[in-house]
This record gives sequence, structure tokens and C-alpha cells, in this order.
Amino acid sequence: MKFPNRVAVTLLSRLPLALALCLSMTFAPSLVSQTQNVPPPKNPDTGPQTNTDESSGPAMRDRTKPQQEENPVQTLKVNVDVVSLLFNVKDKGGHLLPNLNKDEFQVIEDGKPQNIKYFKSESELPLTIGILLDTSASQEAVLPIEQEVGAKFLQRILRKDDEAFLISFDVNVDLLQDFTNSERDIRKGMQMAKINAGGNVGGAPGIGQGPIAIQPKGTLLYDAVFLAAHDKLRSEVGRKALILLTDGEDQGSQLKLQDALEAAQKSDAIVYTLLISDSGVAAGTGAGLMNKLCDQTGGRVIHVGNNRDKLEKAFDQVASELRSQYSIGYTPTNNRHDGGFRKVEIKTKDGYKVQARKGYYAAAS
Repeated sequence: MKFPNRVAVTLLSRLPLALALCLSMTFAPSLVSQTQNVPPPKNPDTGPQTNTDESSGPAMRDRTKPQQEENPVQTLKVNVDVVSLLFNVKDKGGHLLPNLNKDEFQVIEDGKPQNIKYFKSESELPLTIGILLDTSASQEAVLPIEQEVGAKFLQRILRKDDEAFLISFDVNVDLLQDFTNSERDIRKGMQMAKINAGGNVGGAPGIGQGPIAIQPKGTLLYDAVFLAAHDKLRSEVGRKALILLTDGEDQGSQLKLQDALEAAQKSDAIVYTLLISDSGVAAGTGAGLMNKLCDQTGGRVIHVGNNRDKLEKAFDQVASELRSQYSIGYTPTNNRHDGGFRKVEIKTKDGYKVQARKGYYAAAS
């Protein structure tokens, strides 16, 4: 059973002040030691990072419960000796090939062949899905379609050990529904999504803290992906995917595309973007940037315009790909724990198209 991240209840706030101070001094060293294992960000020059400075980085407002006074303390456990990759394979016509065997594949890391330790078809491993809804002004006409079709998709794909969560993003990033397997909760969370074209007050720098001023307009796409991957998926196990319903245009994020990509890679999340907008045509550079985000994580971009049938077919394609994956694992010949990025390529003897993430970040000593 998976246990989602939850905001901890602060017992000290229920004690007399003097006793609370004593207890905080007693337990403070243990809290520090628990958080020292979380690796620092590797891109200090690409924008503020929430795991180093919570007050300056992006924040996600939790719309599912009353605001709390404390942020959760999180620890991260990583198996540094085995690299595990989830992927699917297609023929030249784009049809999934779910019945290949281990001998068909070769894994290459930074140009060097690797010895495959295990291989299997993976359709039963628990699946965690995050749906990210763009609720900026460009989505006003298509949001009702996204809500209905998205809820039906989750109802179809989720099995008893699977979970989903919902996030909306505009000038804020809002958690609409935390991890759940309940059809009722999913539909309720979907209906909470509302178009927000701008305002004068934004999200809090941390859960429970006061509001801060923001720009009157924005679409915090990169911040939303970062928060979904880093705050929600990073401590989950099993298969993980983020599905973005957006026109791909970011405006006003504190972080950059590279930060969002790195967070997705570190959480082992596959990112899909269903490119959708009122006009039916993606404008600007959004489509190209989403292609980079998705391709590097083993997902892809699907253009749906503002067409309901195309959106339903896109969700069906995503469901088929997530249920037709292979799992392959190896112990890398490069055993340095330097936190560096390692490029990975999976090849087949017959030249089939492999849809997989393009690398991973090694653990830091």
C-alpha cells in the first residue's frame, strides 16, 4: 500500500510554551539528520528551488483541506546500485509491440553497453497519475470537456492499487484532489477547477503562510510540473505519469523548463501533454517546448485542438501505452555517486521505436 505525503500535525502547538520549547530543543537534531539525505538541486543557475529555499520557490496551494501551520518533513530513499527503466515499443506504423523478449534489447549508458539484470512486461505494477489542468484564460471553452473526459479516463484506467491526484494551474498552482482511487473524489476534484485569468493576490510561499503579491496574469506551467513531480511523485513507488492538458504556453513561472524537466526525471515520471486550447491551434513556442519535456521523460505530445473526440482518443492512447510497458534494469558500469546526469538509450535488434526517458541523475554521495 502506498502512503501519500500528508501535512504533519504539530503536537508542539498543543503544549504549554515552556514545555514546547524544551521538546523542540530535544528533537531538533533528529529532524535535521532526517533531512540531510535529500540531495541538493543540480541546476542552481536555472531559478529558485523549493528544496533549498521554501520561501522563494513556487508553492502549491492545497485546496483539499484547511491550511495547516507546518510544512511536512520529507526524506528520500534511493537505490543507487540499480537503474530501472519503463518504456514501450512501437513498430514503424506506430502500433504497440507488447510481447518482445529480453534478447531483443540493448541498453547503452553514456555510449557504453550495459549488462541487463532483469526484464519483464509490466502491466500490473501500481500506477500513480497526476492530471494537470491549465485553467488560464486560453482554456475557458475547453475546460468542461477536459473535466468530463479526464474523469472518465481515470475511472477507466485506475485499478485497485492505483491512485491519481489533480492539480490546476493559472496564476496559482492548486492541489484540487490528493491521492485517491475514488471515482467520486476524482469527479469532485475535477469540478473544482475554475478559469482564473488573473488577480492581485497569489498563492502562499508555504502552506499556512500569508498571501503574496503576484503579477495580474500568468500560466504557471513549469512551476506546476515541478511541484507535481517534486512534491507529489518523488516519494511514490511504481509507475508514475503526469498528464498535462494545456496549450503549452508558460507565463510567469518562477522556475524554468529545465527545472520542471529535472524534477520529472528525478521522480521517474513519464510526462504526456495533450495540447488543447480554445482556438484549436497551438500558438507560440509551447508545442516545441512540450515536445522536449515529454520526449526526455519517455512520454509524448498529442495534438487534440479543441476537439472532444480527439481528446478521448488521446486519453485512450495514453492508457494503452501505460498498460503496455516493459521494465528493464541494470547496474551501471559507472558507479560514481556524483549527482551527474547519465544519458541512456534502449535499442532493439529490429530497429523498433523505443519510447523511454533519455537518462537519469545519479545519486550524490
